[in-house]
Amino acid sequence: MSITASKNTTPKTAAKSAPRKGGLARSRRNEAIGLVVPTLIPILVLSVVPLFIGVATAFTDSRLARHHETQFIGFENFIKLGSDTQFWQSFGIGMIWAVVVTALQLIGGLCLALLLNTDLRFRGITRVLALIPWAMPPVVVAVMWQMIYSPTNGPLNWLIESLGGPQNINWLGDFGLALPAVILVGVWVGMPQNTVVLLAGLQQVPGELLEAAAVDGASTWRRFISVTLPALRPVIFSIASLSFIWNFNSFGIVYVMTEGGPGGRTMLPMLFTYIEAFKTRNTGGAAAMGDVIVIFLVVILVIALWRQLRPERTAR
Repeated sequence: MSITASKNTTPKTAAKSAPRKGGLARSRRNEAIGLVVPTLIPILVLSVVPLFIGVATAFTDSRLARHHETQFIGFENFIKLGSDTQFWQSFGIGMIWAVVVTALQLIGGLCLALLLNTDLRFRGITRVLALIPWAMPPVVVAVMWQMIYSPTNGPLNWLIESLGGPQNINWLGDFGLALPAVILVGVWVGMPQNTVVLLAGLQQVPGELLEAAAVDGASTWRRFISVTLPALRPVIFSIASLSFIWNFNSFGIVYVMTEGGPGGRTMLPMLFTYIEAFKTRNTGGAAAMGDVIVIFLVVILVIALWRQLRPERTAR
């Protein structure tokens, strides 16, 4: 009798527990949706929708003008863009800017991260000070460096003159010095971000491997090359890819410091697109430029993700 009773009650218990599990799963799913939707709405409104509007505008003759009737013109803006030497010149300058700034940010950030990862005195204060450039607004940074680069009363020229160097160097007005000058500012601003990421990566390097290498007689440089650098390779590749994309999209600092001058020597692609849209008032052509830039950066991002995920596929 007891065996029969237990057989009869088991299905009932399972039947009662199944709805509870299903209800719990639905409740968790609803909670997840409730947390995700408020985050997705700003992304859709502020990023996705403007992106589609920009793509659509590139196929029209849209202009910032009163009583202008926008018409669909197909690929005409892209055809004109193919022969626009000024845009492609700015694209080349943007490539130089992005590659050099990203490389120097990475090298400087790695050196600073290695320093901050040691038993440095006042290490906490040093880490805070290293983040100051990252926390400053781009406009403030640009105005500050304009004052530093001032040819008449800037502290940089004063230092060079006091050391017996040339006088009244026009850092932002000279054709050969303007781009290196703004590149230095870009490196100074973005290096703390690289430092934080690389410092976090250094703290994940297994100490046992470094100790084993030291016991085997490896020098500090050999330990860095053979142990630390391979462990940091995924972090380095990720931050380098993201920094390249961010740097290629730079606008505020260069716009405030030089407005693309002198003679277009610091005319980055985003700055050229801004001038085309709001000074030339050719929003259709500017949208086509923006589409080309987006496609280029998406390709870079896809390559970066593919390179990042390929070792995982190989391991499987």
